[in-house]
Amino acid sequence: MPDVMQYITSKQDINKDPDGNLLSLDDWSPDRAAEIASENGITLLPEHLRIVQAVRDYYRDHGQCNQARKILKIMEASTDSSNPRKHLYELFPGGPVQQACKIAGVPAPADCIDPSFGVAQ
Repeated sequence: MPDVMQYITSKQDINKDPDGNLLSLDDWSPDRAAEIASENGITLLPEHLRIVQAVRDYYRDHGQCNQARKILKIMEASTDSSNPRKHLYELFPGGPVQQACKIAGVPAPADCIDPSFGVAQ
């Protein structure tokens, strides 16, 4: 059976695609974000939510971004740290762009080739 068919016929959350991403921006809420973060080993803090909301705002205003570097810049601007990139890796240890996009319920940019790295080539 094709992977998609296994997903469709399984009892998984029907509001997510096979990769665990939300299918609609309207399916997202802070509680849903906390659930997704927990599934990814992250305890969601207010700072996480501020960064995730910045990613969602960009997606809502501009559509899907094809450049992980641009998302990373948006995320860096959303933190008060003196070393924002290092801080983002502390907040999102599995790759800032990948994990923040997943928690935000938006697709990660296509150039996120290494999920653990989460930035552009």
